Amino acid sequence: MNAATPRGSGPTPPQPGPERAAARGSHAAAAQLLDDGREGDFVGGRDLTRWPSALGRALHAAAVRAQRWLAPHQVWALTLAVGLAVTAAATALAAAVYDAVVEGDGVTGLDQPALELAMAHRSAGLDTAVTAYTDVGGPVGMPVLAATTAVVLAIALRRWTPLTLVVTTMLGSLALTVAGKASIGRARPPLADAVPPYEHSFSFPSGHTLNATAFAGVVAYLLLRRLRAAWARRLTVVVAVLFALTMGLSRIFLGHHWFTDVLAAWVLGLAWLGVVITGHRLYLTLRRRHHPAATGGPTGRAHA
Repeated sequence: MNAATPRGSGPTPPQPGPERAAARGSHAAAAQLLDDGREGDFVGGRDLTRWPSALGRALHAAAVRAQRWLAPHQVWALTLAVGLAVTAAATALAAAVYDAVVEGDGVTGLDQPALELAMAHRSAGLDTAVTAYTDVGGPVGMPVLAATTAVVLAIALRRWTPLTLVVTTMLGSLALTVAGKASIGRARPPLADAVPPYEHSFSFPSGHTLNATAFAGVVAYLLLRRLRAAWARRLTVVVAVLFALTMGLSRIFLGHHWFTDVLAAWVLGLAWLGVVITGHRLYLTLRRRHHPAATGGPTGRAHA
């Protein structure tokens, strides 16, 4: 015999199944890694979860359609995967363009004068200083700089987002560097025209420049979303641009890369940075659609 139901009690609500509980857990974990609060959705007065341009509206609409089958963090991952593939395809296209330039004697007409200009301004002291600086963007210096910066920002902001975005950005830029060098196989400038210590890997694109551009850009993005003073935001942009620019120029000065290696690296670094930032903005936009309670923040700005 069934026990009598106590008066005033209704039917027991259905309990979430293991699949739903797991989904909620993955959403919560993604939020910890990618969402650092509504106060981080603004750069100055601009709401990053709004898409006023035609291209932005198209991307937003595509993300909303994808959300019928995917969670916001899965849309973010898909955006990165597609963007990385497109950027890698751009690297292959750059290789084809480079081949055409070489056939037209373009290297002699563009890269050789840049190398000769650099050689004319070298000196013992300047060579040492530039070598020390370029090592910051090298295979040892850049991982240390990126990891240290990500940890410091994560501790300062008490969020995991800096770690997630910096690590994602640097892994993608490393993949593009490796793929580009392997697929193109361009030789570096002659060792006789370079400053030691010499480098022997392939030349195109410049890994130092690509990684520095992506790193400086993602750190600037993280800071711009938190800085309230206009002068601080402008200073952040200037420092980021100077770091990427001077890192590339240091590679030409030392004779470790041709000018076109550096130019392509700047373009590829900016392209990959655009993918990372767009993917993160789309994630935040989709998350706000289903979590409107997360729209408040210490700045008091409303989700208008």
